[in-house]
Amino acid sequence: MALKKFRPYTPSSRYKELPSFEEITKDSPEKSLCFPLKKSGGRNNRGRITCRHRGGGHKRKYRLVDFKRMKRDVGAKVESIEYDPNRSARIALITYEDGVKSYIIAPVGLEVGAKVEAGDGASPNVGNAMPLSKVPLGSDIHNVELIPGRGGSIARSAGGQATLSNMEGKYALVKLPSGEIRKINSACYCTIGRVGNINHGDVVAGKAGRTRWLGIRPSVRGMCMNPVDHPNGGGEGKSKSGGGRQHLKSPWGHAKGQKTRKKYKASSKYIVQRRKTKNSRCLLYTSDAADE
Repeated sequence: MALKKFRPYTPSSRYKELPSFEEITKDSPEKSLCFPLKKSGGRNNRGRITCRHRGGGHKRKYRLVDFKRMKRDVGAKVESIEYDPNRSARIALITYEDGVKSYIIAPVGLEVGAKVEAGDGASPNVGNAMPLSKVPLGSDIHNVELIPGRGGSIARSAGGQATLSNMEGKYALVKLPSGEIRKINSACYCTIGRVGNINHGDVVAGKAGRTRWLGIRPSVRGMCMNPVDHPNGGGEGKSKSGGGRQHLKSPWGHAKGQKTRKKYKASSKYIVQRRKTKNSRCLLYTSDAADE
């Protein structure tokens, strides 16, 4: 996917870089796979805001994406590549040999007219789904299951990919997009290839209005708030003294960078290697410089 730049006729178009949508082959979605989507405004069933900076945005419908690849050992043909407003990746409309239509995440290199399949006997081609035990070592995969039959939950966003690094008994060692290496049951399904729309992270909105169209509301600094609203609020002007606690904290009182994962979480035993944090990368760089 290429990005489209604009001439600076207006202040908003000076740095704006938007998707060219050249890979999109169909404008309207499949009606049988669309459902109404009600806006939550970031609120839960009790009306409390649990996800900040959400609200408004353009009206959209939910596209029912098949993360489980339910139909096994049945060939399908890619009908179109479509835009999905509910995710950063593109989706592909496929039609099975028996006439059933479905949506899947569109990986890089998947084109209209291609054949895809899911099952133990599927070949390791882009867009095919198979158990981790059947995937060649070193392959790029996405839409990886954590529990067999639950559906893919890892590496589903634009440009995301995981790598099958090794096999240990009934477990597969998978390197996740974060850099973490994790044991996953080899019976779990995954899809071959890397998720498309790889330049999504380079998009520049250019103006505040475009983020509002996407349903993203403004983010206010804690230092600008009152002490009742944020730990960093209060004080006179940009004062670092007085008011609230002035060392950097989240609205809930956690120090910035503090780990929130439970110490004795049941799934921790499946993590072979933790993801590399910013501090660990800095320490690694300084140690290498000292050795030189």
